[in-house]
Amino acid sequence: MNTTTATFGGSSPMTRSIAWAIICFLVLPITIVFAVSVTDRPYLSLPHDGASLQYYRNLLTSQAWLTSILHSLIIAFASTVIATVAGTLCAVGCWRLSNRASNIVRLVMLMPIMVPTIVYALGIYQVWVDLRLIDTYTGVIIAHAVTGMPYVIITVSTALAGFDLKLEQAALNLGASIGQTLRLVIIPNILPGIISGVIFAFIHSWDELVIVLFIAGRGVFTLPRRMWDGINEQLDPTMAAVAAVLILITVCLLFIDIVIRAYRAR
Repeated sequence: MNTTTATFGGSSPMTRSIAWAIICFLVLPITIVFAVSVTDRPYLSLPHDGASLQYYRNLLTSQAWLTSILHSLIIAFASTVIATVAGTLCAVGCWRLSNRASNIVRLVMLMPIMVPTIVYALGIYQVWVDLRLIDTYTGVIIAHAVTGMPYVIITVSTALAGFDLKLEQAALNLGASIGQTLRLVIIPNILPGIISGVIFAFIHSWDELVIVLFIAGRGVFTLPRRMWDGINEQLDPTMAAVAAVLILITVCLLFIDIVIRAYRAR
């Protein structure tokens, strides 16, 4: 342990410089998006004569953009609820069984994020055509819930790995049913993992584009889909304002997750 501390604590200036260079390389595109979002030009570019908030005003007053935001919010909330409930129950069930069959089930449930998104989208498209779920809220919500569930399973399984089995045994010995034990003992103790799963599932649905391109048309027009069409048809700087808002929402959600984990760790 001392060796590890000495190694990282006494890192050379070259190592620190490389680390900061990598961080700057990763963060730079984000800062450019914020700069472009306040451009005073009618196309995507950096501000020329001064910063302008006209495209943020356009975002908040355009019926098309507001409709897409509403569609994304409805789909993200609904799919997150389904993914959270199903993913939590699946993770707890696999944890309770702890056998080869549960490992296979867990592996199958993680397939949506193991398989390339476009391959999975092709499969969903074919199934949704047969079920007549193309270009419907139900179809998009189910697709996002299925692909968001693995994030919940991963975070909840991680939380369950640190759960003290003696708490469950004590509850059962005191006469609690399995349902009461789950509701009053297990879930409160793994709540940070569930909240993390909720946040990641919401972010996934909020940002997801590929599946929407395959199974949604004009009836369901999410925010990423609106941005994609804007890129193909015209380079409207409003897209930069939308991207900046999406980045802020994502950062806020991740910050909330960090704060909750730090609070529960006390």
